[in-house]
Amino acid sequence: MKCGKIREELMEAVLSGPELATPAVQEHLASCAACAEEVASLRQTMELLDEWQSPEPSPYFSARLRARMREEHAQQGVGWLAWLRRPAVVTAAAALMAVGLGMLGGVRWKAGSPATWANNNPPVVTIGAAVTDLQYLDNHADLFANFDALDDDQTETN
Repeated sequence: MKCGKIREELMEAVLSGPELATPAVQEHLASCAACAEEVASLRQTMELLDEWQSPEPSPYFSARLRARMREEHAQQGVGWLAWLRRPAVVTAAAALMAVGLGMLGGVRWKAGSPATWANNNPPVVTIGAAVTDLQYLDNHADLFANFDALDDDQTETN
């Protein structure tokens, strides 16, 4: 077996012991000095880690940690941008800006953008027939007020 394939199983041989390793791994370790040396090195490292004791924290560690966290929390509210740290406010502000920009873009889309106007002239709006008729009636209201044919009071009786 090649060393590259055995390296995947070396840690298993270190943790469970060489006698519990597969026969192929045991045979390779017996024939390959480099892999046997690596297994020995890994065993020494594991033994050192087993002997290591984590240091005990000082008796006032948790009290100092809580006091420091309170100080940090109190300092967060200082400043005019403190409201940005609240996710709900930021989300609402982003949604409001998106709606505003959408409305602004919609207005420009309906009117046509100035970049599409030829020579920066606004588009010509054509007036419909009904609007033209109403404008004519408004301009000539005094003429139609004296026009007898429009009155319902006078009907021909023949």
